[in-house]
Amino acid sequence: MHANTGDWLVIKSATLDRPPRRGLITEVHGFDGTPPYVVRWTDNDREAIVFPGPDAHIETANSTTR
Repeated sequence: MHANTGDWLVIKSATLDRPPRRGLITEVHGFDGTPPYVVRWTDNDREAIVFPGPDAHIETANSTTR
């Protein structure tokens, strides 16, 4: 997984009744865009250091789907 600052991290929900969790990547700490990422979550406006799992994907900053 590779990301840049300004990209979006999207994590699929483990249950059907909850939407995916979205967060703005504000910092990339890994080599060449790899995790960990500092993410500001849209659901609670908090920041966290994240090592994304297999249920996550990156949407680029200039992606049209958000």
